[in-house]
Amino acid sequence: MQTHLDRLSSVDASFLTNESSDSHMHVGAVLIFEGPPPGYDDFLSHVRDRLHLVPRFRQKLAFPPAQSGRPFWVDDPNFNLAYHVRHSALPAPGSEEQLQNIAGRLYSQALDRSKPLWEMWLVQGLEKNRFALINKTHHALVDGVSGVDIATVLFDVKPVPEKIEADSVWVPKPPPSPVEMAAMGVKDIAEAPLKITRRALRATTNPLRAARKVSDSVEALGEVAWNFTNPAPEVPLNVDIGSHRRFVWSRSSLDDFKRIKDALGGTVNDVVLTVVSGALRAWLQGRGIRTEGLELRALVPVSIRAEDEHGQLGNRIAAMRGPLPVYVEDPVKRLGVVRASMDDLKDSKQALGAEVISRFNDFAPPTLLAQAARINFSTRLFNLIVTNVPGPQVPLYVLGRELQDVFPVAFLPEHHALAIAIMSYHGTMNFGLLADYDSMEDVDAISEHLNVSLAELLDAAAAVERRVQADLAAGADIPG
Repeated sequence: MQTHLDRLSSVDASFLTNESSDSHMHVGAVLIFEGPPPGYDDFLSHVRDRLHLVPRFRQKLAFPPAQSGRPFWVDDPNFNLAYHVRHSALPAPGSEEQLQNIAGRLYSQALDRSKPLWEMWLVQGLEKNRFALINKTHHALVDGVSGVDIATVLFDVKPVPEKIEADSVWVPKPPPSPVEMAAMGVKDIAEAPLKITRRALRATTNPLRAARKVSDSVEALGEVAWNFTNPAPEVPLNVDIGSHRRFVWSRSSLDDFKRIKDALGGTVNDVVLTVVSGALRAWLQGRGIRTEGLELRALVPVSIRAEDEHGQLGNRIAAMRGPLPVYVEDPVKRLGVVRASMDDLKDSKQALGAEVISRFNDFAPPTLLAQAARINFSTRLFNLIVTNVPGPQVPLYVLGRELQDVFPVAFLPEHHALAIAIMSYHGTMNFGLLADYDSMEDVDAISEHLNVSLAELLDAAAAVERRVQADLAAGADIPG
């Protein structure tokens, strides 16, 4: 339940701490729909009728004085839906390139922290009788792995919109005074030792289990420390960036990824990382960078949300450093390297290490919180973000218009010029590439290389399928 005066978790607060004028911490998506756009007033009413399903989207940040604790979510007494839901149009011919350009400009602008941290644009004029929604939400408000945001509650699973009983007239609760916020901060700091003591007392009821947890935590922190002694390699992806962004995308089919993993082994995510590795290998070589012996590292967000926490806002994620073996030329061997490395990674305690630091942050004094946040999100440890989010495999609708494509948008940490987000939806598997405007003029090349890298793996999968069919025709026994 999202309530007035909820305090941000340590992970949520870390996205505020790590934000700068050049590194914005919002995420989102470009959503393309079939059919004529709804009228702006109709769309605004549609959003208003469902806004009570995500109360956090009418709340803003309140910062305690003198760094006396993490910020709170409080009702915004001046909430104006028309500020957050905007209306725009593409000039003729309304190409997808024009839509990408406007998305890049919108994602270049930081969200106003004095207001609820989200914005949405209804964009008409897209060619082929289509329109788009561009959604932008701060990462402190919703995570890109398993959180619910304003866009998801707008969808219906049938063309005829489901009738949702609008909430009664919303009356914001009054914001707390600085003295009240300071008192709550002092109260949290005072209660921290009691919470730690209660955890210790619970541990005494099952000392063997507690000892295993301590041992696992120590080992996990050791893996985090080892990562710091082995930073990611320096490549043109890791440069000083500005505030301006480019956004491009690439379409593919989920069935293609499933076909590759069925024929060659691994998981869909293994295939995704292999496709990205192949694209980055070609891009690096195009820039004159030698790839022999070079393995890039991807920050791969992993949800640690418990089953009873699904559908809640806020972040419950840990970061794992996945391999991108750009040194491997053969695509099948590259998939084998990714598959083996990811299996080892799943057996490691990287995610636990991040969670241990996160738990420490929950009790850390405010003066240490920023330092702990940077430890858990050190940009020295990875070359780029690669996040793969499974989406619904049924068609979705907004006001009777069918959603055709979803192109997810990640964010650029400091010194990171590229982030790749992938999302499956209704049989599609689409890549969204967010890039620094000045240092990544050739980001379109990476989008094209993704298609080539996927095609190479599909050719290899087809060759395996032909061999299997030939063996079956010859009456050979096929290993199960």
